Amino acid sequence: MQNNNNLFQQAKQAVSNITNRNGQAREEEVHQARNAINSARANASQEEQQQLQQLQQQIERHEGLK
Repeated sequence: MQNNNNLFQQAKQAVSNITNRNGQAREEEVHQARNAINSARANASQEEQQQLQQLQQQIERHEGLK
């Protein structure tokens, strides 16, 4: 579970890096964030799954601002 917690934290950080900037995120950053979310989903608890879904939605909203 600790490893998954690390993956979850990495996903949160990757999305934060994208959504907290004043401007467009690079495609590579978006790709890394999506990969981190997908990796974290594998063994995530139900609560974490919901949070990961919210992170995914944050990326999608940010991409809509392009």
